Amino acid sequence: MIIAALFHGAPLHAETSQHETVAPAFQSAIPNIPGKSLVSAVVEYPPGAKSPSHHHASSAFVYAYVLSGAVRSQVNEEPARVYRAGESFSEAPGAHHVISENASDTEPARLLAVFILDTGDHPLTTPDR
Repeated sequence: MIIAALFHGAPLHAETSQHETVAPAFQSAIPNIPGKSLVSAVVEYPPGAKSPSHHHASSAFVYAYVLSGAVRSQVNEEPARVYRAGESFSEAPGAHHVISENASDTEPARLLAVFILDTGDHPLTTPDR
């Protein structure tokens, strides 16, 4: 399967001041955990950019690591928090990612998103309607 197909349903925008850019980075079945896969992507947020609120694939455990800049995130009913380069957060399967945005209006931000999920469970991201 082509990795980009996993992101069907996710907004794969050209870089603008309004939206993030998602670049698939890695995909592999996990050999010692039958039926599970690891998929990763780099999410780039231009200054002031944000992702629409969304859910990930129902089986997906998500780990996010901020590579540069600062990202504001809110998952479920937890309070929104700003994560800076070198910090990380996670999302449990079925979580609602309410806020995901660049915390700065002047500097870009990048994060690495790592998904551990049931093989074939996609799309990885589905924006709220």
